[in-house]
Amino acid sequence: MKLNRWKAKVWKFNGWSVCGIALVAFAAGSLTNARWMHVNRASAASDRVFELRVYHTVPDKVPELESQFRDTWSKLLAKHDLKVVGYWVPEGVPAGDNTFVYLVAHANREEAKKNWDAMRADPDVQEMFKAEQANKLVEKIDSTYMRPTDFSPMK
Repeated sequence: MKLNRWKAKVWKFNGWSVCGIALVAFAAGSLTNARWMHVNRASAASDRVFELRVYHTVPDKVPELESQFRDTWSKLLAKHDLKVVGYWVPEGVPAGDNTFVYLVAHANREEAKKNWDAMRADPDVQEMFKAEQANKLVEKIDSTYMRPTDFSPMK
């Protein structure tokens, strides 16, 4: 009879042990899976680039350029998957009155080229370019591609 009680206690102990081991294994697997998912997401996002575009306008034409971006250009950019992060007008700096800035986020450089090429081929955009040449708002455009650093809050 004592032997049967001992076997029952061992069985109870083994049942909880099996349950505990299964729980720990499940948790470890979940953590490992979550870690791999994060690594895959981070490496997929590592090609992301930002494009800083600085428009140097003819004196006193920034308000007109702002209006065009508000009413037309922003819609055309969105139509061609050019994701604008924001638009800015510098303050308190030399030539700030003649500068318009915006930042575009791209999945990678190839995607940026594909989207810009598609936008340039759009008849609506070509029409806007012709109107811009006739009205002459912009003297020069500077474009700089930038990659986020590993410690950047925006990636």
